[in-house]
Amino acid sequence: MSAEQKIAVVVCAAGSSERMGGVKKEYLKLKNRDITVLGSVVCSFAAVPSVNEIAITIPKDGEEAARAALPPECLSASKPKLKFVKGGETRQASVYNGLLALAESNPAYVLIHDGARPWISRQLIEKTIEEAAKHNAVIPVLPLTETPKEISGGFIKRHTRRTDTCVAQTPQAFKFLEILYAHKKAAQAGKEFTDDAEVWGKFCGRVAVVPGDPVNRKITFQGDI
Repeated sequence: MSAEQKIAVVVCAAGSSERMGGVKKEYLKLKNRDITVLGSVVCSFAAVPSVNEIAITIPKDGEEAARAALPPECLSASKPKLKFVKGGETRQASVYNGLLALAESNPAYVLIHDGARPWISRQLIEKTIEEAAKHNAVIPVLPLTETPKEISGGFIKRHTRRTDTCVAQTPQAFKFLEILYAHKKAAQAGKEFTDDAEVWGKFCGRVAVVPGDPVNRKITFQGDI
């Protein structure tokens, strides 16, 4: 990837954190660290030189709280540029809003990351960017350690092999104009997809995979902090 190609990030932090009892998980401080979940996410991407812009999706009227959750040095830095974007009714709608907010700067590639995954490493970010430049779309995945079963109506419908199944993580990286087009088509279709990789797969084509990181966990419940 050439130095001239801009890299942008959409950080998804517009959810209500219902499974955390209504406490906004992205604004909580991490255990034994003087930084919030969102602060850790944003600082991790900001530390990657190729990242030019970060769009953070937030709840309606939530910019003040989102800014308060970030370290001052993140807010005052000239690069990457931060944008606070009102989220939608669903994560998918929020991602689309974030992509639209980045359209003016027209980055070459965009990484879409869960705001509740604070332990993302620079190594995984850079590997995802590198592979996106080769394949146009890439996501990190982890192998399953348990045997998956597809069920329906309380019975096993299909016996799935572990070797054919994996667990998806973020950041998921895509060529920007193509994923923007795919999300526009998804919005027009009125269909909810499981993640951005499925949106790409439906409207653009194949998605490559890279090894994920077990440390790159998503915070869902109080005990996950």
